[in-house]
Amino acid sequence: MPWQNNNGGKDRGPWGSGPGGGGQEPPNIDELIRKGQDKFRNTFGGGGSGRGGGRGLLMMIVMMFLIGYLYAAFYKVQPDEAGVVLRFGKWIETKGTGLHFHFPPIDQVIIPKVTAVNKIDVGFGGGKKERQMLTGDENIVDVQYSILWRIKDPARFLFNLEQREQSIKSVSESAMREVVARMAIEQIMTSERLEIEIEVRGIMQAVLDSYEAGIEITQIKMDTVSPPSQVSEAFNDVQKAEADRDKTINEAKKYQNKIVPTARGQAERMNQEAEAYKARAITKAEGESARFLSVYEQYKLAKDVTRRRLYLETMERILGNTDKVILENENSGVLPYLPLPAIKKQN
Repeated sequence: MPWQNNNGGKDRGPWGSGPGGGGQEPPNIDELIRKGQDKFRNTFGGGGSGRGGGRGLLMMIVMMFLIGYLYAAFYKVQPDEAGVVLRFGKWIETKGTGLHFHFPPIDQVIIPKVTAVNKIDVGFGGGKKERQMLTGDENIVDVQYSILWRIKDPARFLFNLEQREQSIKSVSESAMREVVARMAIEQIMTSERLEIEIEVRGIMQAVLDSYEAGIEITQIKMDTVSPPSQVSEAFNDVQKAEADRDKTINEAKKYQNKIVPTARGQAERMNQEAEAYKARAITKAEGESARFLSVYEQYKLAKDVTRRRLYLETMERILGNTDKVILENENSGVLPYLPLPAIKKQN
């Protein structure tokens, strides 16, 4: 035993007590080491020699290496991700959702988020040059908008663009200035905002596709469109004057819509009355003409009788509305009065 000494021929441990002492006996270190070596040899088949123990240790190291390699070789792609596999730094394939295997360190896997929608704000925190744009009617307008985008092709997104967000922002500014330069400031601030967003998105997508950027622009959202602060008061005055002008025009159109149908109704009524008068006049004229022709035919048959009858009818029509009648007598003078009302009463 390594802990023996010459104190009376008794074995003493490092704590000063032997097997027969009153203290607790310490563990036998050599025995523990020997038992551990035997278990290791039995596990890995090394026998009892030192050569067999070295071979077992080597096998253990190899197994640990294989376990670690397999752990590193398998990777998992989530539903919102894509696995871009590189071999010697060159893209070879893109993996979808699930558990996959590759060969590190020959292969390298990059797993970006492909369904996440990213946002870039333009004109909010930048300088005036970033948000001020020239309109089609030679005005200046401040435009603040946001870009919503996502990854469409992971491989192209990772390797074809270096400064991705800056590139997207630069393309958006160019497209927005192009569209704004073709429109008047009133259209930009009021009715054409949705059309501007759609057109800018289309231009951006075409440019990024030509760059093979692997990016999809999902939406362009215009937040604030206003004139520069230096001319905002004057612009508001102009807007107010234009609003008053539009109000006056609308009131005039309202009056026009009210008076024109009335005038047309009156004109139609007058036309109808004129047509009715025309029909009555024609009918009356035709009746009188027929009556005249009838009398004329009778006149041709008996001229004296017809002439006397016409005279009597005329005198009856004239004298029928008078109260006094003066008769002239050629021989004895004038009969001053003929009491026709009294005669009518007697009758």
